[in-house]
Amino acid sequence: MRAFMDEHFLLDNGTAVDIYDHIKNLPIIDYHCHLNPAAITNNARFNGITELWLGGDHYKWRMMRHNGVPESHITGDAPAHEKFAAWCATLETAIGNPGYHWAHLELRNYFGFHGVVTKDNAAEIYAICNSQIESPDFNVHALLKKSRVEWLGTTDDPIDTLEHHKKIKEDNIPGVPKVIPSFRPSNAMDIEKPAFVEYISKLAAASGMAITGWDSLEAALVSRIDHFHNMDCRISDHALDPPVFNSVATKAQAEAALKKALAGDILTDCDIVAYKSVIMVMLGAEYAKRGWVMQLHMGAQRANNSRMLKLAGPDTGFDSMSDATFSLPLGQMLDAMEVKDALPKTVLYALNPTADDMLATMIGNFAGRGIKGRMQWGCPWWFNDNKPGMIKHLITLANHGMVANFIGMLTDSRSFISYPRHEYFRRILANQLGVWAESGDFPRNMDTLYKIAGDIAYYNVKGYFA
Repeated sequence: MRAFMDEHFLLDNGTAVDIYDHIKNLPIIDYHCHLNPAAITNNARFNGITELWLGGDHYKWRMMRHNGVPESHITGDAPAHEKFAAWCATLETAIGNPGYHWAHLELRNYFGFHGVVTKDNAAEIYAICNSQIESPDFNVHALLKKSRVEWLGTTDDPIDTLEHHKKIKEDNIPGVPKVIPSFRPSNAMDIEKPAFVEYISKLAAASGMAITGWDSLEAALVSRIDHFHNMDCRISDHALDPPVFNSVATKAQAEAALKKALAGDILTDCDIVAYKSVIMVMLGAEYAKRGWVMQLHMGAQRANNSRMLKLAGPDTGFDSMSDATFSLPLGQMLDAMEVKDALPKTVLYALNPTADDMLATMIGNFAGRGIKGRMQWGCPWWFNDNKPGMIKHLITLANHGMVANFIGMLTDSRSFISYPRHEYFRRILANQLGVWAESGDFPRNMDTLYKIAGDIAYYNVKGYFA
């Protein structure tokens, strides 16, 4: 019987052990996350383990709700030690949940605690962690250095000033990773939402130009893209819930929809689709012109619980997978960019695993142009970044394409101690490569296996976003 999470955790054969030893200390490139750049600028410290471990983490919040924990002890105003105890009581029986492994890896890697979390030792763990957090050396910069993060990509609205990114770049503190902004124009695209008109006013102010029609909207967005580019941004990010596209939509139709929205008139579905189709192709061309990478996140169904949305706000754990299909509009959207020679390198993510084979084959439709791994099926995202999800992702990608060109894992996290997710992925990666080698499905040439593993863990992503 194996010991709980021993040194060979998730490594089921000797080849896997050798491969993991080769890649485990490689730097981390976290190309998509939701960390607060102000916290990095200010080298923030934390009020305790409850803030650090539970603050903003909707993965943990969902588990606690499943376990009957009242909202006062999740997003409410219960004392910190009571929230922490409720989380430990939840974790104790979370067998099979990836959060169980992540939590123990976080305690080991950042606090040196190698025990097992239970409700009975919650107070002990609380004291151990808080005693270290109180040390002046326990801060954001120290955590990022300890995690070996080389650079990370935040998620930023076009109207953001990027002042914190500028300060981080100017300070250039040894060991502190580069912090690269990512351009996420969802608020400018979601013409159907009530806050759209107010947002366009903010975009106009940020760009310094009035927005009265399509040309001025495009000029304002391009000016913000240039601002981001000058701050080293090379990545865009879109939440398409779900993707819609009309291949014959015209600029005139998009402008008519925009003017209706600005005037407060009711939009038709055709208006919405025309606007989103034209703006998406326009933005893709701007990204391609600058050598950016475009990320498309698809398949989320957000804010399902309206009562809790009012109580706790968005992004607090009430989103789920959507079963809406989107292969046709996605293919048409990518094709509309490709035929104009304006399709940037692109990473596709889907939240519902029923889309896995579709995405793994969709990227093959637009691969080529002499660019290795030009189109990527992004890593297992959100509800899929678990052991079976990662294994399935590697196998599916290998079946339909070139898994050796995969750009690997990211955190998609708001937590500064979420980087053991990369360790988790690297262990699963090493094990899957080992399975293929030891079963005779692939030669046990360790130099080749080391290269494939190292590329997926680090070198591919380093080159892809270069």
